[in-house]
Amino acid sequence: MAVTERLALLAALGTLVVGFLLPSLVGVLVVSAVVAVLAVVDALLAVPVRALALDREQAPDHVTSLRLGASTEIALRVANPAGRRAVLVLRDAWEPSAGAVPARQRLVVPAGERRRVTTTLTPSRRGDRDAVRVAVRSVGPLGLAARQGRRAVPARVRVLPPFGSRRHLPSRLARLRELDGRRAVQVRGQGTEFDSLREYVAGDDVRSLDWRASARSTGLVVRTWRPERDRHVLVVLDTGRAAASRVGDAPRLDAALDTALLLAALASRGGDRVDLLALDREVRASVQGATARDLLPALVTAMAPLEARLVETDMRLVASTVLARAGRRSLVVLVTGLDESAIAEGLEPVLPALLRRHTLLVAAVADPELAVLAAGRGDAEAVYTAAAAETARAARRRVVERLTRRGVEVVDAGPDDLPPAVADRYLALKAAGRL
Repeated sequence: MAVTERLALLAALGTLVVGFLLPSLVGVLVVSAVVAVLAVVDALLAVPVRALALDREQAPDHVTSLRLGASTEIALRVANPAGRRAVLVLRDAWEPSAGAVPARQRLVVPAGERRRVTTTLTPSRRGDRDAVRVAVRSVGPLGLAARQGRRAVPARVRVLPPFGSRRHLPSRLARLRELDGRRAVQVRGQGTEFDSLREYVAGDDVRSLDWRASARSTGLVVRTWRPERDRHVLVVLDTGRAAASRVGDAPRLDAALDTALLLAALASRGGDRVDLLALDREVRASVQGATARDLLPALVTAMAPLEARLVETDMRLVASTVLARAGRRSLVVLVTGLDESAIAEGLEPVLPALLRRHTLLVAAVADPELAVLAAGRGDAEAVYTAAAAETARAARRRVVERLTRRGVEVVDAGPDDLPPAVADRYLALKAAGRL
């Protein structure tokens, strides 16, 4: 049983009765007994919580999806089969990161009728967000006391990655159209497909001259090339310890997801096949063989529940899984960290096997705050902090140089800059015929 503010007010009035009319122990006992009896009777007259029927408008297995930063409404239906009116206070409780409002709602359900209440969710984190329980307080007709209870009414909201880098897609698609020959620009590159012949103009690569055609013409003639299509791009997301560290307000994994979405959208438009693999010590998500139309929905659905694990990623598992999934030569984009010891002990031993069959691009999320800290010179503490930040940056540069010497493409950029930087590197590799 729960009491209300009205009971407290009644008790306060009872003290006035004791003070002015019955200033004795007997008066205190009488007034207290009256207040207690009224509260008990009122609670007994309230509609029992277990008699109420609570359900969702959606089917039990339905999952509502929305992008991070958006809002949605979840409805709860309350039916009162009892023979008297139900005065209720409800709290549809969700996980804190679901951002459920309002916290409590007052509802009157006449006898034999049903009412609907809605809770607005504005999630602050990606992933699956579940309803915890519905707490119900059924208030008596006098408003002095209430029965209360909790009911499990399952519901789930899947918060998808926001795909904030979508704004970079139009400019990259324009460059992709140039590479595809849909505009006047043609490119030359090893392993590309021959497109057509045209007259030489200043600035053309002399290696693209077609001497036989030039001999038959009055001027120089060059070959133009169309980038190969139907290449395979395999995006591999490291969901281990490196992805769990935060840059600003978000874990590095969120920037990795954004990078994967932009690259997938661009590559699928370029006629290439894109697959996804997310793993640490085991495979956490996989998307294979999705058509261009279904690719992005499949990716965001697979990415939504991903969370970084505080474990060291097994790079041997990464290498073996990549080699098993990618039978032909592919562009493998590995989004991971550039920690010096982790690279030396984990990635470098498996590089020969990967590079023998594939083109490998390692993308890493850098922390822009390191550059700010490295420039600090205000006092002794700032100088020591700057020295530590510069040491970390130098170690990162050494890793990049070491990987580059081994033939690995490396992109190291901040969370906002990484998606377009990886897209640009993909376009450069495509133009050079290296996919």
